Amino acid sequence: MQKAVGEQIRDWRQQRRLSQMDLALDAEISTRHLSFIETGRAQPSREMVMRIAETLDVPLRARNALLLGAGFAPVHAERALDDPELAAARRAIDLVLKGHEPYPALAVDRHWNLIAANAAVAPLMAGAAPHLLEAPVNVLRLSLHPEGLAPAILNLGEWRAHLLERLRRQAAASADPVLAALLAELSAYPSREGAGSHDAFGGVVVPMRLASPAGELSFISTTTVFGTPLDVTLDELAIEAFFPADSATGERLHELAGGG
Repeated sequence: MQKAVGEQIRDWRQQRRLSQMDLALDAEISTRHLSFIETGRAQPSREMVMRIAETLDVPLRARNALLLGAGFAPVHAERALDDPELAAARRAIDLVLKGHEPYPALAVDRHWNLIAANAAVAPLMAGAAPHLLEAPVNVLRLSLHPEGLAPAILNLGEWRAHLLERLRRQAAASADPVLAALLAELSAYPSREGAGSHDAFGGVVVPMRLASPAGELSFISTTTVFGTPLDVTLDELAIEAFFPADSATGERLHELAGGG
């Protein structure tokens, strides 16, 4: 059942650790009016719902839920990535992934399920158990599962802590129960101590050091998202691009791609 808009607003306010006064000031409304909205004594207008959602930085999917809870139609469409309306976005994603070769890059949805990947990703997945490579492939599960990439990650303890903290922040920001369940699952996977990254980047980034048939590969990663998405699918999509953390890795990747 859809929660009433007031309950949803209260949940998001508490999730963001704001008092009613804090939110009222930020949204430029009275604390009394906000209190009435949260308790159901006042029904907000569509514009008020959108203003509060913007102030709370609510994801587009949840903004639709807020509108539905207030009796209004959703305003943000949710289309499959292969929908003709998203053709331009899909071309942009493919262009970014292809242009990043010979370095690995992949696109994931809000639950870290693989949407697309470039040609440099598949060799890194070699050796993973077949059940982890069945669609939908969850890249975090694939990375940390003992039958996935975990045995090949030389600094597993360090990389695992980095991924879990990132997932923990994402789950808290989105209040997504699927991410919370994924966090619980991954946290239960075994870890091991191993060589660290030697803090070559001063703690700014955490490299992933991966054993491969071509030798040790070391990567740092960046995340790219659409800046002003109007579609739920694009709002929840991210591109993870991996860069060589040292010159040896870059040389090996060029060689594997046949460019060196």
